[in-house]
Formats: sequence, structure tokens, C-alpha cells
Amino acid sequence: MKLIGSHTSPFVRKVRIVLAEKKIEYDFVIDSPWLEDSKVPTINPLGKIPVLVLDDATPLFDSRVIVEYIDNVTPNNKLFPAPNRERTEVKRWEALADGICDAAATAYLEAKRPLAKQNSEWIQRQRDKVTRGLEFMAEQLGETPFCMGTHFSMADIAVGSALGYLNFRFADINWQESHANLGRLHAKLIQRPSFADTLPRD
Repeated sequence: MKLIGSHTSPFVRKVRIVLAEKKIEYDFVIDSPWLEDSKVPTINPLGKIPVLVLDDATPLFDSRVIVEYIDNVTPNNKLFPAPNRERTEVKRWEALADGICDAAATAYLEAKRPLAKQNSEWIQRQRDKVTRGLEFMAEQLGETPFCMGTHFSMADIAVGSALGYLNFRFADINWQESHANLGRLHAKLIQRPSFADTLPRD
């Protein structure tokens, strides 16, 4: 199989971390829908990354769909629990982390437009979502070692990817100081090779 994406996308990183944790080999094809000659729209009609192309050429898109598929490919290192309340909790963590990434990416792209065309109110609205998301995330984490308590799961991968993206694009958001427990979780996660080897970069 092959994964189509970039080194900057937190959603692509989330998939790469899952593939590494599951020890699944794949080809990483660098492409971005922002490039003029991008092939992404011909593979994913929504024109977004990541896209996982299976061996039978079936394209899977949306990172949440992709990571759930990958977790079911092999029984080792399960990241999602069986369908029950705990699984719903894991997916809620993932939705929260993805929402923070969506808002942050939207604010980043708007701020890249020429100053005269930027909508400062729109940027602030997205940044407010990030702030509220981090506050809720920190509250939910509390003093537990991982998002779901004592064991590593998909929730931690999603949260770690979101925090890593904020470090990469929003150095002015000092979430480590505001939320020390999130800082401790991120420091723990970055010790894992799957996280260290996928740090976002231009």
C-alpha cells in the first residue's frame, strides 16, 4: 500500500504514526493538493490528504477512516478497543484533536493570505477554538499517564499529532506552560520512535 501526503499535515502524521506502531510497511508518496501539479484530486475527489491507496488500488480518505482500517489489518498493538463505551471515548479524543488541527490549519492558511485580504475576526475565531480545545483536553487528561488512563491508544496518537502541529505552526501558543499535563504527555510521546521519526517539517 502507499500513503499520499506531506510532512506538514498533522492528519498525515497521525496515519504515519499508526502505521509505525502497527509495524506495517508502505510507500510514502509526497504530494500536496496545494501544488499546481498535484495528483491528489485525481485520487481523492475531495482533494485532501492523507490518502491511503490499498494494494488493489482502492483509495481510502479521511484520516479517521484510514487509521481505523489500519488498526484492523493486523491484531498486534491494538489502538482501538472493541466497540463499547471505551471505543467511543477514544474516538471522542480523536475528534477533539482533529478539531483543534482543523481550526489551527484554517487560521494558518488565512494568515498566509495578503494582509489586505485577511479576515482577522475569522482567524481569531479559529484560534479561540484551539484555546477552548486545549483547555478541555487538559481538563479531560487530568493527572493520568495517557488519555485513556494507563494504556497508550489511538487517543494519544491523535492528541500528540495535534500538539506537535501547534508546536510547528504556532510557537506563540505556549500550551506547555498553560497546560503542564499536556506538556508531560507530549514529552512522553515524543520518546516513541513513531513520533520522533514523523516530526512535522516544511
